[in-house]
Amino acid sequence: MLRKKVDNITVENHILSSKFLNREVKVDCYLPVNVAKPADMSLLLINDGQDLVTMAFEKILDKLYEQNTISPILCVGMHCSSDRKNEYGTAKILDYKGRGAKAELYMQFIMEELIPFIRDTYKVPSFKEKSFAGFSLGALSAIDIVWNNPADFCKAGAFSGSFWWRDKAQEDEDFDEEQNRIMHRQVREGSHYPWLKFFFEVGTQDETADRNNNGIIDAIDDTVSLIDELKSKGYADDDIQYMELQDGRHDVPTWARAFPDFLKWGWAKS
Repeated sequence: MLRKKVDNITVENHILSSKFLNREVKVDCYLPVNVAKPADMSLLLINDGQDLVTMAFEKILDKLYEQNTISPILCVGMHCSSDRKNEYGTAKILDYKGRGAKAELYMQFIMEELIPFIRDTYKVPSFKEKSFAGFSLGALSAIDIVWNNPADFCKAGAFSGSFWWRDKAQEDEDFDEEQNRIMHRQVREGSHYPWLKFFFEVGTQDETADRNNNGIIDAIDDTVSLIDELKSKGYADDDIQYMELQDGRHDVPTWARAFPDFLKWGWAKS
């Protein structure tokens, strides 16, 4: 295990050997220092942990703790593999190209290997709450895992989420975005879990595609329509935070800009 420390954060690097994924998973744990009661910490899992390294995530956390802005959170970043498009899909439904074939195995890794490892390593049998976030396809994965394991999570964060993920090609004559976008359909056909809360970030320059020619890029369209599905399911405005960043792009610097707002939204000190 490698370890480094800034004033308010200790970063510990682990390697987990996963029987479900049949590979080693690199995991970075961002642990707040001087936590009197570890059980008072929340747990935040974050897909694409390598992007946290790029954005110097420990400095983002350190500043928020220095300002006494957020409550203690153990943040855990899982680095992706070269087979990202299969591990980060939706667990129950493949996309139209058959991608997402390992998403159920990835969910099993999270629930049956990673979380028990974290509890054991940091001697926290039960966290105050658990949440999940991610970037791009990792955001889709995070929302999918939270939605399919609602008893285990409280919040989900999606940065530039790949909510276009669909089970039919848009070139097909019978393509219907209302029916063929997988995450939207899962919400529509699912139940209402009143304790869940959602944070969505998207940038106005996330992409240029506009498949329905309505003058709104697909990244915004797909996110807003997923929010509409959540509201139709019974979620109120207070349950959902939407951040649209002007000039925001599909990149790490944009997500780094948005992440402090996500943390303050979810774990602000009262």
